[in-house]
Amino acid sequence: MIEVEDMRREEIESLLHDVGYGHLGASVDGQPYIVPVHYAYDEPDIYVYTTEGKKVEMIRENPKVCLQLEEVKDNENWRSVVVLGNAEQITDKAIRENAVALIAKVNPTLTPAVSIRWMDSWVRENIEVILKITPTQMTGRASVERDSGTANYAPVEPGKRENII
Repeated sequence: MIEVEDMRREEIESLLHDVGYGHLGASVDGQPYIVPVHYAYDEPDIYVYTTEGKKVEMIRENPKVCLQLEEVKDNENWRSVVVLGNAEQITDKAIRENAVALIAKVNPTLTPAVSIRWMDSWVRENIEVILKITPTQMTGRASVERDSGTANYAPVEPGKRENII
């Protein structure tokens, strides 16, 4: 039997360090928008390398974001983390260079952010944007396999306390 358990803080941070890829959600006027991104976790902050576009426009209007990532081995072995936070565009040169170096360790080609984008018959210019997400809440869940022959709990019959495990 598979159960789902909350992850401890250190497990959440470990998964954030290990994965480097997730889905970034933003919302404006009640309309959510979610895109895949590569990121670098530099505790306590998360850096995202992207280019100008819809997600950046939305984040400028509403900096509250959600980053979701997962590690899935199969349907019965998985871990998932959700980070709520506030995003801001990094403009300081030293912080930008450090963030790009961190992200390049996770994603050396910086794809899909750095790629050819077509608008009609013209190539669209890639204007890079470095986002820093400051987490306000981090939660994680993981599957846990249990031996189906043993129970972690048993119902208590009224008046009988001896069957409490």
